[in-house]
Parts: sequence; structure tokens; C-alpha cells
Amino acid sequence: MFIKQMLIRDEETKLHERFKKSGPDFTVINGGEYYADPATEDMTSRTSIDVNFKAKEMVILGSQYAGEMKKGVFGVMHYYMPTAGALSMHASANEGVNGDTTVLFGLSGTGKTTLSADPHRALIGDDEHVWCDNGIFNIEGGCYAKAVGLSAENEPDIFNAIKFGALVENIQYVGDEKPRTINYNDISLTENTRCCYPLEHIENVKIPAIGGHPKNIIFLTCDANGVLPPVSKLTFDQAMYHFVSGYTAKVAGTEQGVTEP
Repeated sequence: MFIKQMLIRDEETKLHERFKKSGPDFTVINGGEYYADPATEDMTSRTSIDVNFKAKEMVILGSQYAGEMKKGVFGVMHYYMPTAGALSMHASANEGVNGDTTVLFGLSGTGKTTLSADPHRALIGDDEHVWCDNGIFNIEGGCYAKAVGLSAENEPDIFNAIKFGALVENIQYVGDEKPRTINYNDISLTENTRCCYPLEHIENVKIPAIGGHPKNIIFLTCDANGVLPPVSKLTFDQAMYHFVSGYTAKVAGTEQGVTEP
């Protein structure tokens, strides 16, 4: 259900035809309830995401976090896209009324999903894009938003996207007095609570999810250490430097073991 929402959905008849003709493009085997064997050569953890490009297979072990599947597909695209002369990007994107495309780079938790769902701009995607000769396109067919503290007042587009067909992860209900009502403030399982929904659940969305060459490129740093001013306009050389050096802050709650920025 998760991967169906997160990837681009072709017409069912076309999928059946392609599957009969050439089989799957790539197979993802999710065995998240089973731990990897640390005694295996080169295995450093009970969690393992392994990819075999010759067999076109990916195996997930030791993690029941659904995001491993979408990030796994993203990793595969990092291999294939450069061979086609294209740049795969961990970034969100949207488009203005005049067709101007904006791309927002940033680690998880820095604001890609929130800022891309702008009521005055059409959403292209919230996380994974490719920049090629013709412009940009979304790898995915859905969004994977952090749900902690989600409210209709602060993030109305995302809040309203959580309806039939969406999936929520690591989140608790309010209780028996309000059935099927989610408590977005409950982080008893993990602060990394998530909601997954198809792009079409956002009212102001662009389908197909493609755009022209970006007019604006924004780096979301979530700078907790005061290295940069709150808003910085970078020169060409500065933009290259900060992109290559990858300056940002790892935000608490997304990665295991990171308790403060």
C-alpha cells in the first residue's frame, strides 16, 4: 500500500502489459521484521538495505520504517540517473502561476514538504526530483510528510491530505471517545511520525509532476549553530561551496541517536 502511494501510478492495463512483456523493472523485497545476521561478511548492523544492480533487486532487513522503501528507490535512481546525464536531487519543488519553478534542498525535517505545499504555488513534489535537459521531474507519485504537531491551522494542505487512501505511521489515535481521530502530538513511539498520501490529495498540485528549469534554488539548512544568517543570498561560488560541503543541521527526531542538532 505504501509503495503504491509513493511511486508514480501508471494505468493498470499498461502495467500488466509491460509486466507480461519484460517483467519488473526492479524488485524490492521488504523483510523488515527479520534482522540481518551480523556474522555475515561486511555486515556491521542488524539493519541492512542491500541492492544488487545485476539482479535488479533490493532487500530490506531489520527495519520496519516504511521510508526505507522510498529511500531505497531513491538510492537506485542515484545510480541510474547520472548514467543518463541527469542529476537526482533530495529536494522538493513547486511552480508559480507564471511557470517559474523553485527547488528546495534540505535534509529530513528542514521544511521541504511544508514549504513546497504552498497555497499560491502548484506542488510538483516534496522530496525526490531529477534535473535533466528538459527541466525537472518528480521521481515519486506521493508525499511522505512528518506528522508531529500537524494541525489544520499551521499546515492546512497537508492536514487535509490525510484522508481515505493516505497511510499514517508510528501515530496513535486520540482514544475511544473519538474513533479514527489521530493524535498528532503523541510521540510515544517515536518523534519521527509520518503520513503518506498521493500527490492528488493536495488540492493545488501539478500532474504530471514536471517543471521547467528552476528559477530559484533554495538550501534549507535549519541552522541551529548560527553559521549562516537566517536568510542568505548566495553568489554562484558560494552556492557551489555550500552544495558540495553539504552544510546543514541534522534535526533531532529523524535519525536514531540524534537527540539535538
